[in-house]
Amino acid sequence: MRKASLFYFVFVMFSYTTGGPFGLEAMVTTSGPGVSLLYLLLIPLFWCIPVSLVSAELTTAMPVEGGFYRWSRAAFGDFWGFLAGWWNWSASFLLGGSYAVLFTDYLTFYFPQVVGWKHWLVSFALIALIAWLNIRGIRVVGKAATVFEVFIFIPVIALIVFGLANWHHNPFVPLLPPNQAFSKIFGVGLALGLWLYSGYEQLSTVAEEVENPQRTYPRALALVVPLSIATYFLPTFAALAALGNWQLWKDGYFSTAALLIGGPWLGNLMTVAAMVANVALLNSTVLTTTRMPFVLAEDGYLPPFLTRRHPRYGTPSIAILISAAIYASLALHSLGDLISIYVWLRAATTVLTVLSAWGLRRRRPDLPRAFRIPGGNAGLLSVIAMPLAMTYVVLRYSDPIALRWGPWALAAGPVVYFVVKWLGKRAVEETSG
Repeated sequence: MRKASLFYFVFVMFSYTTGGPFGLEAMVTTSGPGVSLLYLLLIPLFWCIPVSLVSAELTTAMPVEGGFYRWSRAAFGDFWGFLAGWWNWSASFLLGGSYAVLFTDYLTFYFPQVVGWKHWLVSFALIALIAWLNIRGIRVVGKAATVFEVFIFIPVIALIVFGLANWHHNPFVPLLPPNQAFSKIFGVGLALGLWLYSGYEQLSTVAEEVENPQRTYPRALALVVPLSIATYFLPTFAALAALGNWQLWKDGYFSTAALLIGGPWLGNLMTVAAMVANVALLNSTVLTTTRMPFVLAEDGYLPPFLTRRHPRYGTPSIAILISAAIYASLALHSLGDLISIYVWLRAATTVLTVLSAWGLRRRRPDLPRAFRIPGGNAGLLSVIAMPLAMTYVVLRYSDPIALRWGPWALAAGPVVYFVVKWLGKRAVEETSG
């Protein structure tokens, strides 16, 4: 298997966790420009930075394929390990198809005739292309992610420069939107912020496909986290400072902001960059989440044919193709309809990940750790407590759709686990009989 170097791995991680500033626009009108900017600066302190520290320590201790799933299993046993893997794979269903749909939605701006079955066909073709790239291995995925992100940076940096050069408004005013319910201002924007800053433990699933993961993974996190914060905060700040029209922000508004600030050339370039960002997000999502059914099958929880590797590239090709087929079947839904439910699954996986740092220090203190969470026991407690507190708040203030379906999405995990165990027991009994 050809492995990814630090350079390509950084771009793969960035394209999965961030991709670009696109997707946060609705936060500005929902929570207000001031609170949105504060969210973009402060949420990392309580969410992705603690998760990154945990991921860095555990990757140096257990640099294995499956990453956080196998950390959770080693720390707390088969049941909780399975839930970490199943919840993560289930969450990917809610996103994989949606990224393809969002790409096609942007495409209809230039080709309005792409509707109905044509819309789905374009989404399907994109998923098929990305699956083929992933079957060829992480180095090909990394090179594609590098090209995608370099292109995305061009209009984003131009927007920042032109926006700051035309600074006419206080971007933090108003702090909150007037005449809005507190739960809508606080909870919905916070859930979106957690989604924006999620996934920093996800690349641990491909640890065995990275050169020297004990050294590469912590260094990649140290580069990607501040780059992600800047990618979200700076263009939002610059666009609000130049335009001040926070009430008009909605999904896809960065293209409009680029048009108003820089003219048609920048608006068109930003629209294309948004399309490319969705391709990058889908590319990295397929890479990271398709390793989960592979390792679950290796451990006997899913059918063994999912462990088959491509004879030339060494990638889990069957798991990639099956996951891609599920994404294509769900490519009729929008990201906005699914994101709040996704946050429940993502938050549950993240909670198990950070708790695994404590569990593995208790159960396996002998594991060599080239990187350790600084601050001793107090530091470990803080990086666990902050994501737990954030999870409680975001789930407590979830919107009605998430409160209705989120618990059911989580409950499916234990049901599948016990069904799998029962089927396995029946198979053993039939074999021995």
